[in-house]
Amino acid sequence: MAFLRELFQKNASTLLSMFLLVALPVVGSSSLSYVLYRNQALLEHLTLGQSLIYFGIIAFTMAFAITPTTFVALVTGFYLGWAGLPGMVLAYALAALVGYQIATSLDHGKMLQFLHHFPKAEAVMRELKHDSWQLIILTRISPVLPFALMTFVLAVMRVDRRRFLLASVIGMLPRSLFFYWLGTKAQDVFSLLKDPDTGTAGKLLVIGLVAVSLFGLYFLFNRALKRALSGSANKKQ
Repeated sequence: MAFLRELFQKNASTLLSMFLLVALPVVGSSSLSYVLYRNQALLEHLTLGQSLIYFGIIAFTMAFAITPTTFVALVTGFYLGWAGLPGMVLAYALAALVGYQIATSLDHGKMLQFLHHFPKAEAVMRELKHDSWQLIILTRISPVLPFALMTFVLAVMRVDRRRFLLASVIGMLPRSLFFYWLGTKAQDVFSLLKDPDTGTAGKLLVIGLVAVSLFGLYFLFNRALKRALSGSANKKQ
């Protein structure tokens, strides 16, 4: 109980932010789905200027967990086609960067300072940072791990910002391209958002990405734990 009390007292803003980043995408995607249902022509025939505004808005909504990245890929693919793909990728990168900056501003290193009380947990975190490239890609490649929440967690870990940005874009591409493609071939945006027809191959792809992410993360955590324990044992000798 003392551990939990101290955790909440010293990291209240961080933990509250993480909770909101899990809850907001559900509310945001439901609300925007309703808006598009009522105004299906809202994003049709955008000019270059309007498209730039659109990408700026979705970067903001993804950074603050208002829209899930899968939702954005489907909608952008449907309305803008393949011409909008570069803009979507840049919006992803901008959302990741904004989310990273906000998380570091809110946390101020408090979570890592809190881990000083738990040397083993701190050692595991330190070892994971050595594998940050793989860690970032594995958290991004899974369609089920919330984009904004993972941004927050990685920022709190203080992974290198440039590596974070590049690995985030690379990790997001496989699943984003698939859902973007689904958007380009859809006939109705509301039906698309309600039930994307991924087909058997699509379902296998999603399952495969989730499996790669889960097993990869398990391997990284297990290896980090072993290295941390080994380092602790060597210090005691």
